[in-house]
Parts: sequence; C-alpha cells; structure tokens
Amino acid sequence: MYYLTNTLKQIEMIQIKDLNFGYSKKALLFKNLNLNLAKGHIYGLLGKNGAGKSTLLHNITGLTYPQSGYCFVNGLNSADRSVDFLADMYFIPEEIFMPSVTAAQFLKNTAPFYPRFNEEQFYSYIEEFEVPRESVLDKMSFGQQKKAMIAFGLATNTGLLVMDEPTNGLDIPSKVQFRKTIASVLTEDRCIIISTHQVRDLDSLIDTLVVLNDREIVVNEALDVIAEKLYFTTLESDDQQPTLYHEESIRGKNAILINNDELYSKVDMEILFNAIVSHNQSVIDHLNLSAK
Repeated sequence: MYYLTNTLKQIEMIQIKDLNFGYSKKALLFKNLNLNLAKGHIYGLLGKNGAGKSTLLHNITGLTYPQSGYCFVNGLNSADRSVDFLADMYFIPEEIFMPSVTAAQFLKNTAPFYPRFNEEQFYSYIEEFEVPRESVLDKMSFGQQKKAMIAFGLATNTGLLVMDEPTNGLDIPSKVQFRKTIASVLTEDRCIIISTHQVRDLDSLIDTLVVLNDREIVVNEALDVIAEKLYFTTLESDDQQPTLYHEESIRGKNAILINNDELYSKVDMEILFNAIVSHNQSVIDHLNLSAK
C-alpha cells in the first residue's frame, strides 16, 4: 500500500480505521482502509469507474456496514444510523428517485428531520439553479432533479454533506453555478465530500484531494501542499527537460515537474490523477508515497 497523509492536524469529522468491506466474505473491496477527514474542508474524491468511490461513501453514510473496523462521523458509528447521526448528515446519491410531489411538498415532508434546515436558503438555491418551484419533481429532467436535491442538501445545514457524482446531468452553466454555490456554503464546522470521475468539475472548488485507486486511499492532501511539491506547466513538444510525468496535447506537453524553485502553479488535478492511476512511480515517490 502507498499513501499520502495530511500534514496538518485538524478537527476530524470522519475517522475510518482498519475498515474491511466486501459484498461477499471471499472478495474484499477494501482491506484495512484508513482515512481521516476534517471539518472546514471541501474534499474531492477521485477514482476510476469501479474503484469503489460509491462504496466508500456508502460506508461513511451508514448505508453499508463494514465486516470489521469502523467508521465514525463526529464520534458516532455510521453503521448504527442513529437519529443524531442522520440529523447531521445528508447524502445525495448518483442515482436519485424522486417522489411525485412539488418542491414545497417535499420540503414539508422531509425538512423536519433536519434541525438546522433553512427554508429561505432552500428557495434561494432553487432560484439560483433555475428550478421551477411548482413543478412536480418526478416530471422534471434528471438535471433539474439533481439541482433540486443539491439545493435541499445545502439547506439542511448538516455538518456532513456527501455528494456522489452531483454534476452528472448538469449542463455547463449549471456546473458553473454549482461550483459557485458549493464554495459559498463551507463553514469551519462543515465537511463536504464530492465524489466524481469528471475531474474538471472540481476545478476551483475543492481544497483537498482524495484519490482512491486499486481499492486504497493513495492520496489525501491539501492542494496547496501538493503545489509546494509539484510544478504544473506546459512545455514545448521538443523541450527535453526532465519531467515526472507528461501528456502530449495540441499546445505541447502538459507536464508535472519537481518544484525545485518553489514556484507557484495551479494543481492540474486531471494530469495528477492520470499520473497516479497509471502508477507513475516518479510522481508517487516525490509525493512521498511509499510501499507499506
């Protein structure tokens, strides 16, 4: 196993310790999985299709139970699905099945389960996302349904908000609005986890990157710390300077270099992700990822 841990000690909201999980006892999807996530952050959970991102989220939200090990959220065992746990956690799955009610009716039936739900915020988000108030939810397009559930999830003001592929079904303007809105709701007491395989959708939104690969957490690091170690740039196609990793593009070589000169560059999450999942040992070594 190789791993990269956060360098700063912060108030942990999620603690996963030695978690073993599989849909059958003979085939474990996760073995001795460990992960700590802190309050006050927007985490981007990346992984290839089938890497286990949704399964990990289901363990965090208590929808599946580990065979051994544990997952605690704010000190509560997620597998217990206690009232206090459910009241402070909201999960938006990738596939949603909407009831045949309006947004107002859904709010009336569901909002009471969330003590900090804010109705004014809900309708403000609905307006920002251009979701019609009076439309029946199951008659809306998939994209409109997704936006309605995102608006509701934000308005719950739960300490933990988990979203699995929330931008699926959203058009480009809606994705831009999604990023703006999510960035505006983070507080020091809130933890937001966004899982996606569409890396670009997390651009300028998340502050910490978590990568799940080969059923293991291989990166859990703040973007600014990654930027201190790696330099992301575009080189001329015939540039011969050594790179940790590069990909050919129309503009030249999109490259990752060792940040020897302590220069600032924006982390290119797509290239970093591609390097990690291709098991590029140079990038892994420079991020202090090592076999365990």
